[in-house]
Amino acid sequence: MSYRVPFVNPGEHYRRLKKEIDQALTDTLSRGDLILRSQLRDFEHNLANFVGTKHAVGVASGYHALYFSLRAAGIGPGDEVVTVGHTFVATVSAIVHAGARPVLVEVGRDFNMDPASLEAAITPRTKAILPVHLNGRVCQMDSIQRIGEKHNLVIIEDAAQAMGAEFRGKKAGSFGLAGCFSFYPLKALGGLGDGGAITTDDPQVARMVTLLRFNGEDRQTGEYHYHGYTALLDNVQAAVLDVKLRHLPQWIEHRRQIAELYREGLEGIEELSLPQFTGTEHSDSFQNYVVRTTHRDALRAFLDSCGVETLVHWPKPMWEHKGLGLADPGLPETRRICNEVLSLPMSSEITPDQVAVTVESIQEFFARQPAGTLRPAAANPGTQVKGAKN
Repeated sequence: MSYRVPFVNPGEHYRRLKKEIDQALTDTLSRGDLILRSQLRDFEHNLANFVGTKHAVGVASGYHALYFSLRAAGIGPGDEVVTVGHTFVATVSAIVHAGARPVLVEVGRDFNMDPASLEAAITPRTKAILPVHLNGRVCQMDSIQRIGEKHNLVIIEDAAQAMGAEFRGKKAGSFGLAGCFSFYPLKALGGLGDGGAITTDDPQVARMVTLLRFNGEDRQTGEYHYHGYTALLDNVQAAVLDVKLRHLPQWIEHRRQIAELYREGLEGIEELSLPQFTGTEHSDSFQNYVVRTTHRDALRAFLDSCGVETLVHWPKPMWEHKGLGLADPGLPETRRICNEVLSLPMSSEITPDQVAVTVESIQEFFARQPAGTLRPAAANPGTQVKGAKN
């Protein structure tokens, strides 16, 4: 189906960068620079500078960034790692594959880890906290770091959806022992396929991940230090990502402007909760623009009929996927979120006119509903007042 307003537009994204991307590809391929060459080193250097850490290491995916970071932190069998129930499955899979037990906790109205739920879940077996910065918003890292220090816990950030987002002037991926990023094509900084990276200030973590990603081998000496993996970010992806990284600040600003247009058009709809929140500590990057309504499924079907493409992250709680073998952690807010959230079109290519189509369609949907059939959205204490910083 061809949408009037696609959720993202990879073809247009490429067309806008065609000259730069094609040049990067030509330079890389004509030199035969396919594995562990200067393009990867340059991108890692530039990524570390952007995030504000001493090191960055490119890997094959966001999952590998999470798994290798847990390994580098010494997490293994018998350990518990606290993370959230509202996240992509790779967050939890990395913990399971490290041999540890995932402990799932509740999220707040901003879809991020609730510090009170985190602290209540800590036991003598807890060794790490894995906060997930969802939808381009950094978690309440001051509280999470205090809890981590109090209980002597490692913090590893899942920043796959938060490239460029900030909390108190620090970027996602610079708070914990390691930050984990995904370059899946639909991300704000996305590759031509999958990819990922870790960021860290710890040279030992950077070295271990560097070795694990390429069969455990030190390429300078030929010595094998671990039974490693084939999980390297290849040079072609690195070259393209380095091109895109130069444009990322402009794209994030565009996303913020689009988010403001959504807010202006939708804030009067009582049945809809918007993802703008009070305070000046956060600077959100709006990887996703996620609204919330008890009428989610009907709204989504109506938007589809209007030619507006939307996504749902995620339609049922992770623990209801029986194949994952997860016990029900009893997280009522996470369960409600799964029934109510809807991601509206958001990308560096979306235009104000497309936002207007989306907004008008949503307004029409709620105007059509018979009196007495609508319920207000869940109270959102963080709904932002006009003019406050995102």
